Amino acid sequence: MNGQATVLVTGGSGFIGSWCAIRLLQQGYAVRTTVRSLARESAVRAAIGKQVDAQERLSFHAAELTSDAGWSAAAAGCDYMLHVASPVVIAEPKNPDDVVIPARDGTRRAVRAALEAGVKRVVLTSSVAAATPRGGGRASLTDETVWTDLDDPEVSAYSRSKTVAERAAWDLVRSSDGATTLATVNPSVVLGPVLSPDYSPSVELIERLLSGKVPGLPRLGFCLVDVRDVADLHIAAMIAPQAAGERFIAAGDFAWMVDVAALLRARLGAAAGKVPTRKVPDFVLRFAALFDRSLASVAPRLGRQRVFSSAKAQKLLGWRPRSTEETVIDCARSLISTG
Repeated sequence: MNGQATVLVTGGSGFIGSWCAIRLLQQGYAVRTTVRSLARESAVRAAIGKQVDAQERLSFHAAELTSDAGWSAAAAGCDYMLHVASPVVIAEPKNPDDVVIPARDGTRRAVRAALEAGVKRVVLTSSVAAATPRGGGRASLTDETVWTDLDDPEVSAYSRSKTVAERAAWDLVRSSDGATTLATVNPSVVLGPVLSPDYSPSVELIERLLSGKVPGLPRLGFCLVDVRDVADLHIAAMIAPQAAGERFIAAGDFAWMVDVAALLRARLGAAAGKVPTRKVPDFVLRFAALFDRSLASVAPRLGRQRVFSSAKAQKLLGWRPRSTEETVIDCARSLISTG
């Protein structure tokens, strides 16, 4: 147990941020977390309280990605920072800067506050969206040496935001002369147990399957990873000396949507009665994407098997992702229990 170190987790109301706070509290850390408004404190406390008794070790600060206010006070006296907060979008915005600028500037504000406070290490939540090879082949295997090419016309606003924000963090830390080090965690599609009805867009993959909102199964697939494992990798990257200056992909196995749907039907029985069984031809989804902005960013990924390797995190930090089955089913059951 670590009853002395204090960790600032930005974006404590989010899916990954709340689980980072839970895992830290379970290991004895004092946790500060930022929320856009302190009116969220009671709801976030209640969600975290389902997993751990925080007692007096959890506190809240108001800070927004788009404003300087609050960041210095939140970071002052902290030993570590996990910068998790960032805009998440599914539908492609008309103006990519609506996503890119808050992600980049929010990261700069958080990292500058960490540098001023002299925290030992910042762990930034990036994404495999910042480590994706340029489109081409139907299959690819990627590691942390890859950076998303911002000149690629297929790059989405979200991918651009995560790439620009991560590069901004590296630039700030490398140009500083302080003792603060940086590591990044680059998760793939994050699923796992939700703590409240306010869950992340990635979880909507399972919610839409369970609720029958998806009329069929397109040829889309993803490397999935459990939110609990993502939180654990943040902590490992925070404390391991060898993690300084490193990127770590957090990804489990690749799964096609048809496989996820089959898993839900096999394990959940009647609760998965609305999960579709028929497949959607590629041309149907591409046509629909002309009219539905939420499909525009996924249409280029049809039939592509992009696999992201977590070998580095496993070798250097001893990290192990849990099975796709456990992640998907725990996610689904938590959605059902929260209504």
